[in-house]
Amino acid sequence: MPYVQRNKAGQITAVSAEKTAKSAEWLELDAPELKEYLLNFAGAAHPPEVANALEESDQALIRVVDDLVNVLVEHNLMRFTDLPEAAQKKLLERRSLRESLTALKLLGDDDHGLI
Repeated sequence: MPYVQRNKAGQITAVSAEKTAKSAEWLELDAPELKEYLLNFAGAAHPPEVANALEESDQALIRVVDDLVNVLVEHNLMRFTDLPEAAQKKLLERRSLRESLTALKLLGDDDHGLI
């Protein structure tokens, strides 16, 4: 999932959960052109502000899920290795990115605004 159907110009015109004669090309869920198609499809059914609010909500929910996994692991209610390997990889990448952003301090308390 998902399989896509394209027009003669190569643009995605339909998405299917199953492979069909017309939808035989498989794409990764995070493929940029698939994301664009789905956002355009959602935008056609809803005003742009609804699609934007949903996308912002998704970003916030990602952080909630991230924090939830950490709490479950810290309280020994779940092992990190219980998660699928792909989920482990994504969570570790996010943790690494957050740690690098947190560690990046260009100005210290005693620098008086100088780098």
